[in-house]
Amino acid sequence: MSVSADPVKLMKQEVGKAAAALVKSNSIVGLGTGSTTAYTIQFLGDRLKSGELKDIVGIPTSFQSEVLAKQYGVPLTTLDAIDHIDIAIDGADEVDPLKNLIKGGGAAHTREKVVDYLAKEFIVVVDSGKLVDRLGSSFAVPVEVIPMAITPVINAIKKLGGQPELRMGVKKAGPVITDQGNMVVDVTFEKIDDPVTLETTLNNIPGVLENGIFVNCVSQVLIGEVIDGKPSVRQM
Repeated sequence: MSVSADPVKLMKQEVGKAAAALVKSNSIVGLGTGSTTAYTIQFLGDRLKSGELKDIVGIPTSFQSEVLAKQYGVPLTTLDAIDHIDIAIDGADEVDPLKNLIKGGGAAHTREKVVDYLAKEFIVVVDSGKLVDRLGSSFAVPVEVIPMAITPVINAIKKLGGQPELRMGVKKAGPVITDQGNMVVDVTFEKIDDPVTLETTLNNIPGVLENGIFVNCVSQVLIGEVIDGKPSVRQM
């Protein structure tokens, strides 16, 4: 690895590696989505190749993580074929002091929530810029909505005091479409005092599939930082 490499990229690699090191042989692993977990998948592949790790299978949370797992030689299975998940590793867009999260910057939060909540141990990998005092400080809450319900859902969200905005594609005309074929509404709240209640309230709106608030599910948070130009990893 070249010394001149971008310190932020190096830091993401270090956090991804630290998370991959927590995976034991003979385990079922939830494979998260995003730039840091991409390194986790790569390092899991390296550990399998070297023989240090044996007999693991991955459950991908998105098309992206599925493609990466195939690329790095991590065998995959499906939720139909297993009855538990030992460990899930995933990123987050925001982490509060109680380890509640906002996820869904990559619009994969529905499948991530299914996998991450099932896991006996859920490890979150982030850089220190994702730490917030209160959820919703810097990131909108992504809400996945079935297309026919988009207008009533947006109206219901406005009544809750949220400012909803349909997520539009980049380098694609029209809205972002999730792996499930739905749309994403990004909702800005002035402040989120009670993420546990808000998560339930949003999911109870007819037409909402899932939202990006993750509560009471995180085992540990690995935080990557660049200190004096060098990457370091600490636990929350």
